[in-house]
Amino acid sequence: MEMRLEVVQVPVADVDKAKSFYTDRLGFVLDHDVEYIPGMRVVQLTPPGSATSIVIGTGMTSMQPGILEGLQLVVPDMASARSELLERGAEISEVQDMGGVLFAYFGDPDGNRWVLQEATRPDATEVLQP
Repeated sequence: MEMRLEVVQVPVADVDKAKSFYTDRLGFVLDHDVEYIPGMRVVQLTPPGSATSIVIGTGMTSMQPGILEGLQLVVPDMASARSELLERGAEISEVQDMGGVLFAYFGDPDGNRWVLQEATRPDATEVLQP
């Protein structure tokens, strides 16, 4: 059996505001923005280089906007990724070093909370083991 997580729903209150945030501030690629049936709008966005997309929209979920937290975006270089996000106008925390693994945090306009993680170097896993 094979299973791949390819799409995650992110609940938002204002689809156009969220779409702008994810494309303009974070650089996500807009895959499609369609209204399949009246009242059901599906906007699919993919982080650059990712095999997994997010979906925002209307008429798809009963989740309240801002409820998600801990979705992680893994980047090869934290300093350059954070710098680019700041240049695009995203508000992102200072970098935290958790024993050789770097993290930074940000939220979307609805308060859904994201984690930016630098890809773990092979030598960092040795530090993390007891």
